Amino acid sequence: MIRRAALALLFALAAAPAASRAQQAQSAEERFRGLPPDKQEELRRRYRELQQLAPEERQRIQDNLARLNRMAPDEHARVDENYRRFREMPPEQRQQVLQQWQRFRSLPPEERERLRQSLRQVMNADPDARKQILENMDRWQRMTPEQREDARQRFREQRQERREERREERREERREERHERKQERRERHLEQKERPGRH
Repeated sequence: MIRRAALALLFALAAAPAASRAQQAQSAEERFRGLPPDKQEELRRRYRELQQLAPEERQRIQDNLARLNRMAPDEHARVDENYRRFREMPPEQRQQVLQQWQRFRSLPPEERERLRQSLRQVMNADPDARKQILENMDRWQRMTPEQREDARQRFREQRQERREERREERREERREERHERKQERRERHLEQKERPGRH
């Protein structure tokens, strides 16, 4: 029974994003026997790796798979799409994403939520933008704490400068609008003065 459960878990790990609802109705053993020999060998290898994990880690994987199976179809499709994009990344980018994931798991919940948003940005970016984002993340990770603080300070200063520029632009727009209104009032006043027959 334990072996069958582990086999089901392994199959889900290997094929979870691509598994259709009809395939899920089949038993794990039937699905395993229907796989080509190379896929069967890959699952055996993954099974051995799974057995070497700590019990808590195995439980976490099972919990994640259970959560995946409970997802609504649109959520499941989103996970499928993210998995597809991940698989299409070059190996070095996948490695960077995995390293970020390891760091992510050790963070407090509020920090994890902030990083989830960053990950969505990475996954939804086109390949060139994704490459730039990952390079920036890598550069940030390699910085010393002092370099990071310097970068934060420069960012704050640049943000303040942009705010000041926007404020100045708005002030200039308001000055121009006041000037235009004043000019229009003068023109109306002159027109009224020039009209004949006024008493």
